[in-house]
Amino acid sequence: MSCLFCEIANGRVQACVVFEDAFCVAFLDHRPLFAGHVLLVPRAHVDSLADLPANLLQPMFSNVQRLSSAVEEALAAQGTFIAINNKVSQSVPHLHIHIVPRSKGDGLRGFFWPRRKYREGECEAVAAKIRSILVDLKE
Repeated sequence: MSCLFCEIANGRVQACVVFEDAFCVAFLDHRPLFAGHVLLVPRAHVDSLADLPANLLQPMFSNVQRLSSAVEEALAAQGTFIAINNKVSQSVPHLHIHIVPRSKGDGLRGFFWPRRKYREGECEAVAAKIRSILVDLKE
């Protein structure tokens, strides 16, 4: 059975990629809560956080930290929401970490999140903003 996130990580399915290294790939969610909603996935197929090998913990969460800062700055957000669904509510059975820009009064309430698609050309513009900030952030 094919895994969509493995296909994206291996470049066989197109996505708005904002970051990649030897361990992870980050791309914009195709139905974001807000513009700039990023998904970070390990390149290797891992079902859930509990299955993540110890040698990937540091690279994954170091990248979460960097991406959180980049998303916040690129989208002029007041903060970010970081989330992992493990199995339940996990639409793709491949570990992925949501990094969502947040601002007071943004309308996000509890776990009933409105979703929308990017407008024509918006996805690449948002991805470019995040990529430009990541270039400036030092590891």
